[in-house]
Parts: sequence; structure tokens; C-alpha cells
Amino acid sequence: MPLRNRLRLLAVSGLALFTVSASLPPAAADPSHGRHPSGGGLSAVIRYTEYGIPHIVAKDYADLGFGNGWAQAADQVCTLADGFVTLRGERSRYFGPDAAPDGSLSSATKNLSSDLYFRGIRDSHTVEKLLKVPAPAGQSHEVKELERGWAAGYNAWLAQNRITDPACRDADWVRPVTALDVTTRAFALSVLGGQGRGIDGITAAQPPTGTTATPGIPPTDAAQAAQRLLSTQNADMGSNAVAFRGSSTANGRGLLLGNPHYPWQGGRRFWQSQQTIPGELNVAGGSLLGSATVSIGHNANIAWSHTVATGVTLNLHQLTLDPADPTVYLVDGRPERMVKRAVSVAVKGGAAVTRTQWWTRYGPVVTSLGAGLPLPWTATTAYALNDPNATNLRSPDTGLGFSRARSTADIQTALRRTQGLPWVNTIAADSSGHSFFSQSQVLPRITDELAQRCSTPLGRATYPSSGLAVLDGSRSDCALGSDPDAVQPGIFGPGRMPTVKDTPYVENSNDSAWLTNADAPLTGFERVFGTVAAPRSMRTRGAIEDVSAMAAKGRLTVGDLQDHQYANRAPAGDLAASDLARACAALPGGRAVGSDGTAVDVSAACGVLAHWDRRVDTGSRGALLFDRFWRRATAVPPAELWKVPFSAADPVRTPNTLNTSAPGVTSALADAVAELRAAGIALDAPLGDHQGVVRNGKRIPVGGGTESLGIWNKTEPVWDAANGGYTEVSAGSSYIQAVGWDGSKCPVARTLLTYSQSSNPKSPHFSDQTTLYSGERWVTSRFCEKDIARSPALRVVRVHEHR
Repeated sequence: MPLRNRLRLLAVSGLALFTVSASLPPAAADPSHGRHPSGGGLSAVIRYTEYGIPHIVAKDYADLGFGNGWAQAADQVCTLADGFVTLRGERSRYFGPDAAPDGSLSSATKNLSSDLYFRGIRDSHTVEKLLKVPAPAGQSHEVKELERGWAAGYNAWLAQNRITDPACRDADWVRPVTALDVTTRAFALSVLGGQGRGIDGITAAQPPTGTTATPGIPPTDAAQAAQRLLSTQNADMGSNAVAFRGSSTANGRGLLLGNPHYPWQGGRRFWQSQQTIPGELNVAGGSLLGSATVSIGHNANIAWSHTVATGVTLNLHQLTLDPADPTVYLVDGRPERMVKRAVSVAVKGGAAVTRTQWWTRYGPVVTSLGAGLPLPWTATTAYALNDPNATNLRSPDTGLGFSRARSTADIQTALRRTQGLPWVNTIAADSSGHSFFSQSQVLPRITDELAQRCSTPLGRATYPSSGLAVLDGSRSDCALGSDPDAVQPGIFGPGRMPTVKDTPYVENSNDSAWLTNADAPLTGFERVFGTVAAPRSMRTRGAIEDVSAMAAKGRLTVGDLQDHQYANRAPAGDLAASDLARACAALPGGRAVGSDGTAVDVSAACGVLAHWDRRVDTGSRGALLFDRFWRRATAVPPAELWKVPFSAADPVRTPNTLNTSAPGVTSALADAVAELRAAGIALDAPLGDHQGVVRNGKRIPVGGGTESLGIWNKTEPVWDAANGGYTEVSAGSSYIQAVGWDGSKCPVARTLLTYSQSSNPKSPHFSDQTTLYSGERWVTSRFCEKDIARSPALRVVRVHEHR
């Protein structure tokens, strides 16, 4: 029997008892290692199919984690190692204190503030204490075993392989990790929307030393700043997802299309795999790098995705300070001393830096939430940040619960049992034809009644505008209460979560749960969850128009989901391009005045806009011109930009009708035309000629469009006019999956990892799926054993510890 057939047989039977090291992807292969099983330790079988997708088989959770950690290291060792430098608080030591982290694990703007925070987490043994909390409030034994195995697998790959990625080849900061490091990464992801958002303000907080008061920010300005800070609209990250009930599909079974929008570089990328423990677990999907469980995926019966939710995962407590000591605060008139934590960080080329952090019963003292929202610590007032996810390590258990689910009811049970998701919604469909949505988040238990009763003047401005509560920390009766079904105090229980089940469709594009199904609006949730009867983003409006029409048409298949993903309709273009083209044609002499007062001949733009196909395909002519115009036009206040204002009675179709006489509209067109001409770009140039990425010297065109255009297939490119337009993608569509069922044991699944499996330019899987994405193609999921065995690219390897 030929060797390939023997390997396939071994893979299918699960009896792969020897290693074929040559079967590893080139980035992982090292002919000097891995030819013989070890005398013990952890091990797993990895079957690689097309595009370097690993199918990991193991006998238990520790071994599965081992195979996962090994395979992730093979593809992403440098990105992972960089993240572990962050988690150890050592960025300043290796990269200098003033450089910026990649933003994947916090919002820290400099290495030094990142290090001070994470070093403080490590010194205070925060994660170790959380690991001692028993399930369900703490992690399960299975997740702990996965994380232990993941660390061992990552370390084994480091010990047995040579790094070829130039990003970290021979770097002294690439080191073995511990299970605690892996769990700390889960902690960092959990607090991204809370403490992670305030790291600069936490590490800079110091008591006032003089008598001069630091000026605060007026409440009205603070409300606007908080709204900008916490809004999910116009953010680089986000997502779309839709699930259809069986009544909308061709065969009565459910359908799900997941389209998360995440960074294309750095540590918040997804990585694709299938993870199997025979008789226990069998799941495929995308995992956030460094995660031991599948984040978004499917199994034989269920498919799920996530979207970034509108719930505000933190709140502030305004402290009344002792006039004699600004490190003492009063609660019900009684003094409480802040806890002082000294943290030291090694710095490259200089002396270690030691700073003090200050903690209260509510959380750390914070002096800002981003540059736009200062929170000055004065002689009389300070602010403490409450983040309930700082005691939540349960997110991996939620993912594991989803992976083992057999129905949307099981998805809801996993959410109720684990209560672990910090900042996302869940959308799911199953093979029995059910659809499901839930905004089940770990949120501070801020009821509207509590906010009304206990908000400070600052909070009375920020809570209605953004959902950020600022409570009076001097009153114990303003403490967050507890729901009886919550697994930890101070959070909402699952009975309070906005949930929609078994409507013809459920959809979310990063707005609140209100219009999950526009025919049955969801109301009655607290402001901290999001808004009701307020304008929706252009992407939400376009998505609802499209998916509601699909549900009404019915007879949907996975192919319809695939078509929708690449439809690339620009809702903003449908609303505004025709009016703009007519206004352009009516301009005297074909000239418009730009924002700098210069008259620009825009006459050539009129016909381009009129003939644009209102899509953002790589071949769309006029899409780039409208995009550059629209980015400027959206700076015009909505009340001026549109003739028909928003109406809560018609939230999907309003506002509408471009007000071409508004100041700024024609000047935005003039500026866009002048910009493209200055860059040597034709006004009718195909979008793909000037929107793409370069991989190993080869330019790959990329379709899709920016948030404000309302594109489902979101692309957030980086503008570089001197080099020909959009030369890179910073964020956008990432791990995409279209999943359905046909009555067999194998799901009907199509997937795509837009930026490909590996960040190593020497890997064959550095850009192969990116090329597929450019051509609007998909990968057919090989979930069942028979399909894995038939892969022409099948490679099998048994990985193990050397002991």
C-alpha cells in the first residue's frame, strides 16, 4: 500500500502510532527531532489538510491542549511570544519603555504603562487567586488541563524546532511559558473592555502633591468623550453574524453566517483548527491566538459566532477623600485607606522604573479613560474603576460549553452555567432549525434605578449618553447589588440578558439588541446594555435590509450565505451616490470649493459617481472616489447631512436623502477629487488597483469597505497616497464561516481565514487564504473523518514531549 494511503488509514482509525516528521508544514518541520515517540508525557496526532488547517486528535484535554499549543506555535510563534512578553511585563526590558504595544492585550499606549500593569497583576498573584476559585465561578478542571497542555505543547515546539520567522529568529525574548502565562492571557482578554481600557490611567495615578487643583472636564464634554470611547460604531473591531431559523431555509435546518471583524496583524488574530477527543469533543473553528478553546466555530449539530456587544463592562466610583490625606477615602463617613502597590519594571538601557498603584474596595484608582476623558485625582476627589471581568476566568469554559453543545438550547445552558463572556454577543443556529441570539455578558449590575439614585453630576451626564455609570463611592447604599442567578456578586444574572429565540432571523452588527429582529424589536433592558430607539449604524441598517429580505425570500442554503458575504453592497452609496452625482452635475462650471478654499474642477467625478455600481468589489469603478468622499462627508453632523432625520418608527430606513446643500458636502467631494489626482489615481480606477495588501512582494487586491459605508464584508485599510492608495489592511473580515446541515452526519461548512494561518513569511500558509479572499472563494470544511482522509494535502504527525 502506498505511504500516503497508509497515513490516511492511520489517521482515520486514530491509530497513528508513529511520527512522520516530514509531514509537518515547513515552518514546523525539523528532521533532527520527532522520529520516535517519547517514553511518556503529553502527545497528540495532528492531521494537516489544505491551507495548513490542523485537525488535532488527542485522548484527553491535556493532550488536546498540547497539540493545540504545538500547532499554534508552528504557525504563530513570534506573535505568541511577543504577547507573552507583554503578559510578563517585560516589553520595556526588550523593546524600550516608549514604544507602543500592538494593542492586542490592552489599550496601553506605551510599553512602560503596559508593563507596570501586567507586572502588578503578576506581583499581586491575581490570576493565581482566581484559579483557586472552584467552578462554576472559577475555571473547570477541563479548561485548566487544556491550558496546562497548551503551555507544554508550545514549549515542546520551541525545544524541538528551529524558528525561521525573521520577526523573532534568535530573539532572546522567545522563552518557554507556563500554564499560568496561558491563563493570564485569558485574563487579559477578559478585561480588555474594563481595566485593559484604563491601563494608562491606572499606572499614572498618583496622589496630588500641591495645592493647585487639576482642572476636570465639564460634564457635557465628558459625556461626548465617553460616547466616543465606548461606541461600537466606527470602531476598527466589530463583527456581523446572522442565524436563520428553519422556516427561512430550504430544508428546515438552521443556517449561520459569522463574519467577525478583527485586526489582521498582531496578537488578536484568529487561528483555525479542528479539535477532537474521540467520544468527548469534536469541534472546528477559529481561536483567538493563545486561546486553548475554539472561540467561534461549529460541530456536527451547532454553529455559533460572536459580535462585539454594546454593553459597558466597567463603571466608575467617585471617591470622596479625607481632606487630610488624599489616599484615604470615606464610605458612610468612615475612612478607608487605599492599598498601595509598588511595581518595578526593568527598562532597556536604563535603570528599573518603580511606580505605585493605588487600589480601593471598588478597584484601582484611575486618572483617565483614554486621552479624551481625564479623571483628575484632586485633594477632594478621585475615581476608582470597577471591572467585574477582573474576577472572571470563565470565558474558556463558555467556549468549551459551546463546543460540546448539540442545540441552541445547549448554547443557552452553557451561557447560564458559565456566565463567562466579557464583551461579545452570541448568535447561533442548529441542525434542528433553531435560531438564537443573546447579549449574555459579564456586566456591572448597573440598573437604571441605581444610576438615577446614585450618579454623581458627572455620571448624570455620562450614563445616558454612553452607559458609563459614575456612582457615589461615599455611600454603601450605592454599591452594586447581586442577582440570585449570578455566579459572582455585582453582575447581572442570566435572567436579565437580552435574548431572542426562533425568529426567522437574528442578526447583529455591533449595535444593541434592540433590532436583533427588526420585526420584533427587543426592549426593556437597562441602559448599560445599550440603546433603544436610537440611530443605528450604516452597517446595521444595511445588514437588516439584506438579511430580512433573505428570510422573506426563504429557501436559503449555505450558498446564499456565501453570496451574501461577498455581495459587497455599499448601503451609504445606495442612499447618497445618486444625489451626490446630480449635485455634482449642477455645480456652476463643474467646480467645487475644497475645505482649504481652493476651487477644484470636479466635473469628471459626476459621471463616475453616477455609473458606480454601488459595490466595493475589486473591480468596482468609482468605489474609491466615493469612499474618500464619504470619509469626509460623515464629519458633517447627521442633522445637517440628511434631509430626512432619524425616526424610531422607521429605524432601518432613516435618516435618508443626502442634503447636498449642507456645508461640507461638496467641499468633501472637492477634497476627495484633489486627493486622488495628487496621488496620480484615476477617479474611475478599479478599487482593487488601489486597495490591497503585499505579501512576499506580491500585491493581492482586496475588496470590501470601511465601517461608515455600511459594508458587511468590512475592510479597514491604511491610506498611503504616496504609494498608490490603500496599501495594507489593519482590520476587517477575519475568520468567516457559513454553516448549515443536510441531514447527514457531516455539517455543510465553508470557511475562510482572510489573512491566512501563519504570520511567518517563510510559511506556505502566509498568504494562501488571502489569495482566496481576494478571489471571493472559500475553503470547504473537512470535518468528518472521511473528508479529512480524502484531502490531497493530508499530512499526519504525532507530536509529543521529550522527557
